[in-house]
Amino acid sequence: MHKYLRAVGFGHLKGKSELDHILGRLEWDYSSHELVGVETDWDLCEFRRDFGPGIGVALNGYMDMEELFTREYYYPYFYGTGITSYSEITVERRIEKEDYVGICEDPKVDISLIFKLQNSIEYIRERQKGKKTIKYTSVTLSGLCNEGTILLPIMKSEKQKKKQGEDTKNRMTLLHEARGGDVQAMESLTLDDIDIYAKVSRRLITEDILSIVDTYIMPYGVECDVYSIMGEIRDLRLVENEKSHEKIYIMSLDVNNLNFDICVPEKGVTGKPEVGRRFKGNIWLQGHIHFR
Repeated sequence: MHKYLRAVGFGHLKGKSELDHILGRLEWDYSSHELVGVETDWDLCEFRRDFGPGIGVALNGYMDMEELFTREYYYPYFYGTGITSYSEITVERRIEKEDYVGICEDPKVDISLIFKLQNSIEYIRERQKGKKTIKYTSVTLSGLCNEGTILLPIMKSEKQKKKQGEDTKNRMTLLHEARGGDVQAMESLTLDDIDIYAKVSRRLITEDILSIVDTYIMPYGVECDVYSIMGEIRDLRLVENEKSHEKIYIMSLDVNNLNFDICVPEKGVTGKPEVGRRFKGNIWLQGHIHFR
């Protein structure tokens, strides 16, 4: 079974038979259904069933001329809100199946964010229009999480918050210039990294790392779209999976100045989540690309 079914409220499933029952119903009891022609004798097909606000399971496969559906794979999904990034996006097909990942190069983070593309059918339609380049305006990221920990916030004065904002803005400017080939910007970033490393090393002698690092996002494990994150909770609500009746937290997080939503089962959260506190966990990153 999919590892992140638990994140959307299906942690109770005991075996493949229960999962097959849910997936079997998806072919006729669905919330939305999309088709796109790929070859003359079959279409790529996706069924989606919402089990909560923006939370559900998608079933992908092929439909032939007699409307006989052949299942290929499924995945749990969670749709976030708002816009996470307006940065450049690249889309690549996975090797083993008709599934796609997006790559977002946002200057707010020092890594390429790789995510499972939620609107693959729409992307294929855009590609079939015959355009040389597909234009993207923005992306809404979201994360599925099985468990996490609530941490208290780091206390900061208004002066410290203002300085941190200015430092972040200056770093983003340098990153943009460095990506454009500015040698001086590259040298400045290198010196800044050395200075930060030295400061953190000195503070680690007497302080805990979680009292130094405010938020972070970094790759986790061998999967390209799984990340370890820590972010400040900006908004919080509790919803219910209408089939399993499991409670799920939906949190809006600020992670390295990136704003996106995550969903995590109530039973999987250690501590009491509140706005202003921090959440730490491992997420499967998904994203919905907005086309021009």
